[in-house]
Amino acid sequence: MQAGDEQITAQRRPEMPEDHRTDSPEQQRSDAPEGLTSPQVDEAGTTAGAMLLDSLELEALVLNLDASLNVHARHQFFTWTQGLLQSLIKHELLICALRNGEPMSFYVDAFSTFATEPSLFSEVFRQDTSLVPHLIKAWEDNHYRPVLVDTGSGSFAGSPLARELNRVGASSLVAHGTYDSTGKLASFFVFACQPGTIGPRQAHLVELVVPFLHGSWLRTQINRPVEHSSSKQGGVGLLTMREQEILKWIYLGKSNIEIGAILEISPLTVKNHVQKILRKLNVQNRTQAVGKGLALRILST
Repeated sequence: MQAGDEQITAQRRPEMPEDHRTDSPEQQRSDAPEGLTSPQVDEAGTTAGAMLLDSLELEALVLNLDASLNVHARHQFFTWTQGLLQSLIKHELLICALRNGEPMSFYVDAFSTFATEPSLFSEVFRQDTSLVPHLIKAWEDNHYRPVLVDTGSGSFAGSPLARELNRVGASSLVAHGTYDSTGKLASFFVFACQPGTIGPRQAHLVELVVPFLHGSWLRTQINRPVEHSSSKQGGVGLLTMREQEILKWIYLGKSNIEIGAILEISPLTVKNHVQKILRKLNVQNRTQAVGKGLALRILST
């Protein structure tokens, strides 16, 4: 495999029915989208590099699938994907796209505790006419199996989405989706990771998780009855203005040092405020604090 051919790597099915094998492997490779390659498959039909999950991974998988069933609102989805799911699939940014009628029209949302302004990536994903269509076509051509992408080099590096991902150091992607009864794209998920952190094993985990990811995210889109105004104001007055400001910067992925520089206070002072925020919100960490802040409408998306 040449260096230039590693831009997109697909997790292909080990075996396909004979009636689908109309072309030789050489013809299939020549017809594939530019940069699309597939891992080698051994004589037993096992994808090279794929391994059985160990006991810790199996436990993490079960815990994540169980947690996904308790997701019914956006803040719960955020808390799950940027908390427990990180123990299984480490990522800097998760982009979720739901097809909105037209083939390339999507409702998009992005989730991260690392990237500044995740909503920026939602807008860029919608507007990207290079990387995003190629990702989706590669996934469809790959019989709806995950695809791996490196946006740091090659023809994709100049696309709007690739530029933003490269800027935050999340240039390695695992992309996978779901489809409806007609075989058309229903939803599409992109895990953006640090370079060198993804491979066949991570792609396999993504393939296992995405159906549950789709179901839990879809539940957050259901139009529910409008809540009473008293519940909407549940977080008002819980945090001081300074604490709300710090929580906002935590939501945008800033560290204590960065927040201190922005607010012109010491990192130690920021740390003290963060500890107070955790106590007042009755949570254990920053990710849970952001999720609780979204739930109580202290933060807005």
